[in-house]
Amino acid sequence: METALIIGASGGIGQAVYQRLAGQGVAVTTFSRSADGFDLTDPDGVQRALGEVSGPFDLILIASGALEVNGAVPEKTIRSISAQAMMDQFALNAVGPALVLSHAARLLPRDRRAVIAVLSARVGSIGDNRSGGWVSYRAAKAAVNQIVHTAAIELARTHERAICVALHPGTVKTAFTWKYLGRHPAVEPGEAAANLLTVIQGLTPESTGGFFDWAGNPVPW
Repeated sequence: METALIIGASGGIGQAVYQRLAGQGVAVTTFSRSADGFDLTDPDGVQRALGEVSGPFDLILIASGALEVNGAVPEKTIRSISAQAMMDQFALNAVGPALVLSHAARLLPRDRRAVIAVLSARVGSIGDNRSGGWVSYRAAKAAVNQIVHTAAIELARTHERAICVALHPGTVKTAFTWKYLGRHPAVEPGEAAANLLTVIQGLTPESTGGFFDWAGNPVPW
């Protein structure tokens, strides 16, 4: 891998992936809300920023996302849903990655292997949902899984060696999750980054359109 683009490079996982890749001599281009105002919920801003890069990139990682948006906490019951909170979740966690994916064909090489990966979450799995709750976040992550799968089908028509996947990084100790860790086992961002890069390295074109966890195991839709 020689080049990479990381969206959300100032977050816990994105920053750890950036540090690991840069340490390996990879030329990494980064965007983040805190560092340069890159906002996935601003379509014009996404278009403008990505329009200024040309690639091609061997890896594009979309690591942006949030469990709480504008102070709205995950719902414990569907009786607590807010239309605005749900739309905010979709704007950041589903529509935002879709806007980036719309640039994939231009930013990925056609003559060699390349990966575009979106950080999703196991709670977005419909088949694995046994506890309910977290309605808006679950729904937004289920939506981004569908977006990734659909984008992969289209991308394969022009980029035979490209791989487009959703990845579940596991529970990671970041500002994103600290209020919700409880008794769940969690790993440091550096370990999560190493796990994700190992999975990415092992993906093949046959993996495209899939949803995988931090160990490389398929996650049910």
